[in-house]
Amino acid sequence: MTDAAPAVPPRSIQTLDALTEEQADAVLALLAEAARTDGQQAVSEQGRLQLRGGPREGVRHLLLLADGQLVGYAQLEDTDPVEAPAGELVVHPGHRGHGHGRALGTALLAASGKRLRVWAHGGHAAARHLAQVLGLTLFRELRQMRRPLSPDAIAEPALPAGVTVRTFVPGQDDAEWLAANADAFAHHPEQGALTQRDLDDRKAEPWFDPAGFFLAENAEGELLGFHWTKVHAAAGAPPDEVSGRLGEVYVVGVRPAAQGTGLGKALTAIGLRHLAAAGLPTAMLYVDADNKAAVSVYERLGFATHETDLMYRTET
Repeated sequence: MTDAAPAVPPRSIQTLDALTEEQADAVLALLAEAARTDGQQAVSEQGRLQLRGGPREGVRHLLLLADGQLVGYAQLEDTDPVEAPAGELVVHPGHRGHGHGRALGTALLAASGKRLRVWAHGGHAAARHLAQVLGLTLFRELRQMRRPLSPDAIAEPALPAGVTVRTFVPGQDDAEWLAANADAFAHHPEQGALTQRDLDDRKAEPWFDPAGFFLAENAEGELLGFHWTKVHAAAGAPPDEVSGRLGEVYVVGVRPAAQGTGLGKALTAIGLRHLAAAGLPTAMLYVDADNKAAVSVYERLGFATHETDLMYRTET
């Protein structure tokens, strides 16, 4: 005679177009608890920003409840006119091993019409197994790369002739930056499709600092490229504590007309020198593994792969 398996509380999944403040707080608490266990966030920055602010076109939230308690969350974003809807999901560490992840994944498949892309941040074995169970195949590999920072280890930037660099002025530069971003990332829908609302969301975040947001202009004042840096505070550290914090090459963009001039390399160096001057010990960035040219540039700048995010999708 064997012991009976522990009872799994009955679960239900709510699909919502928007979350209340209370629901958003509960999801953020769940994400924080999962991040402490997993070592990274299960939902991207964009996904976390979309938890608040009311309905957003193409975004749905899935709340998995067990005995009335929130134990799982998934988000589905269907805004790309070409690609399949993109999903992210997480289960509370204390409630894993009960099929909740599979239930959320199945709900995402149903909500997307079985045309789905799903991120597995960190590429953990459990996420890879869930992707296999759901019948998804590996589609994309996003690398997080890091390098140590010190001002004397970063080469002096060499800007193209006639190009000057200044910092972003909120309100004044919004529209022109959005246009330049769309131009520079026309091939990259996640970044290139940013709207004023997306920019406002980021400007409202505690980490936003226009002093670390660099714009490159030609003699006519046309915006040719940019480097937006970001500082990640160490969890639980006081605001003035530098040790353990990360500087990020948040986004570097160069308009097609200015590509191949060395502007991207110069802007990257400018941002890295800014982060190093602030006393940050380490810089990080994200780059697609199949972007061999960019990976090579970053490796020459001293970056090495730290961890990898994987995206899976249904067969097309």
